[in-house]
Amino acid sequence: MLGNKTVLITGAARGMGREFALEAARQGSRRVAVTDIDEAGLDETADLVRAEGADVHVAVADLRSSTDIRAAVDSTTAWASGLDVLVNNAGVLEHFFTDPANVTIEDLPEDVWDAVFDINLKAMWLATKFAAPALRASTRGPAIVNASSVAGMHGSKAPAYGASKGAVLQLTRTTAIHLAPVVRCNAFCPGSIETPMSAAHLAAATDKAATARSMWGTHLIPRMGEAQEVAKAVCWLASDEASFITGAVIPVDGGTTAWRGIRED
Repeated sequence: MLGNKTVLITGAARGMGREFALEAARQGSRRVAVTDIDEAGLDETADLVRAEGADVHVAVADLRSSTDIRAAVDSTTAWASGLDVLVNNAGVLEHFFTDPANVTIEDLPEDVWDAVFDINLKAMWLATKFAAPALRASTRGPAIVNASSVAGMHGSKAPAYGASKGAVLQLTRTTAIHLAPVVRCNAFCPGSIETPMSAAHLAAATDKAATARSMWGTHLIPRMGEAQEVAKAVCWLASDEASFITGAVIPVDGGTTAWRGIRED
């Protein structure tokens, strides 16, 4: 579905970002650029993408650095002579930076709030800002796909994460307005997906049984989602098959946002 589009994916060293890169290659993208702060993880992703038949550009970047983000975008556009798709995937939870006991409105350290917002929201805006000229110049159906979360659609016990993911939805709509009609911009909202990040979240929990139930007990489809299932939705949003969709928010959540319940089984 992605034809010959050049795709840049942030947060691609592991988890969903890695799967997005692989799925882009499977769907025909011949040039896939990946960026993350984890150089070893990026190299692993690059090897896997090459095995799917695509050329790969690796751009190591700290997404809290405007300079690094600009360099990743600029090196990608120079390598591929343009850019057609930006997938703003990178995201973090509070417990990456502090003890889970501190993740409350009252106890969350200010620097943790800033780190989460810098990576989950500001980096998304900066990547979009720096990529916009190349995307506008594309003649291959340019698109941006942003990672939000079901935590951005309803209340969340993770204050910075939930607030940042809610803000992503508004950033997506605003981007769609400003870049229309040339560049489409949409967001996807995953439920609980099997990734290293969700595994770390569960491992950090004090009450693991209660946390597991909270993670996927609301899914109408009674299981965790798979990264490839989200990747297929992301690639569809980036493809010309979604050519009349912009400013939209697409849940990929097993039915979580369709109701207010928790399954009894």
